[in-house]
Amino acid sequence: MTALAARTHDTVTFHAVELFKEASALQRSGIDIISLGVGEPDFTAAPLVVETMERAARAGLSGYSSPAGIPELREAIAGFYANHLGVKLDPSRVIVTSGASGALMLAAMALVNPGDEVLMPDPCYPPNRNFISAAGGCTKLIPTTPENRYQLSCADIEQHWGPATRGVLIASPSNPTGTSIPRDELDRIIRAVHARNGFVMMDEIYLSLSYNGERQSALALDDNVIILNSFSKYFNMTGWRLGWMVVPPHMVAPIEKMAASLVICAPTLAQHGAIACFAPESLAIFEQRRQAFEQRRDYLVPALEEIGIRVPVKPDGAFYVYGDISAHSNDSSVFSSSLLHGARVAAVPGLDFGPTHARHTMRFSYTTGLDRLEQAVLRMKNYLS
Repeated sequence: MTALAARTHDTVTFHAVELFKEASALQRSGIDIISLGVGEPDFTAAPLVVETMERAARAGLSGYSSPAGIPELREAIAGFYANHLGVKLDPSRVIVTSGASGALMLAAMALVNPGDEVLMPDPCYPPNRNFISAAGGCTKLIPTTPENRYQLSCADIEQHWGPATRGVLIASPSNPTGTSIPRDELDRIIRAVHARNGFVMMDEIYLSLSYNGERQSALALDDNVIILNSFSKYFNMTGWRLGWMVVPPHMVAPIEKMAASLVICAPTLAQHGAIACFAPESLAIFEQRRQAFEQRRDYLVPALEEIGIRVPVKPDGAFYVYGDISAHSNDSSVFSSSLLHGARVAAVPGLDFGPTHARHTMRFSYTTGLDRLEQAVLRMKNYLS
């Protein structure tokens, strides 16, 4: 057989996807599975977004765009920051990408040299490590605690920064915990990294799905942060494969040059449709859906606690609950499988997100309606009893 590159063996397995495949197979066999697994909203694109994309298709606007994206979409994204995320932003700094994954790939390629080390919290979103390794770097996972909301602190940066460290990749709110970094601590983290001439990659994919107070980008703290974002979560467009990044001015031309070769451009029809995300009628829909996610969180957190799944930190954003299953099992992978086959509920084992809390934690996603969440909790309660 043809020999494969070493990275095919080193790539971290994304267990949420493997669980999704197994749950889907059970559903195809006629078994009703309630998924609290994959982080995909049950809402779909807003009607005006679909209509705008269809008009673009009929008008023949399906050719390549510039590598950085359609100018009108870049301007609309910059306007969203000014009106909703507390930052005035030059549209020229916005680069439209093929999902947040495309943004992370380009950021890693632009910033990480072979052998460079990037600091990340444990737990964190597993594919992040794969993008760093694909660029030739390596990830150093730093154990976190509930006391720090499962997030990195400035003290962590100071303690773990080494000769090979090049930067940090952090998310606020986070996947899998749904927790945010307090603003004063985030400011200290950014200052500590920049004092060491490092970069800060900031995942703000779930920023607009925050439930506590004002939503403000990290760019309001420091203009020299690389922002990663997506249309998948708040805008409910997972399969449209559209995201964006905001970079300092000196990074625009190099990243656009790489994008032209590596991806040519993000899906053009999706870009045309996404312009309508920022129309007032679409934003009103997204806000109603954000409130629906908040209601689901407020149901699921105490409901899990009642069946013995402790929630050490209440999530303040995204649509995940990071639960402690120690009362029921000391192996989250085994427990996840038993819930899937015994209770017909899919939830992701902690192994996906890093080793520190892997055996006693699971991620429960509330991306399904309240009625199905109630059924899921009842199924788990009956099974566990």
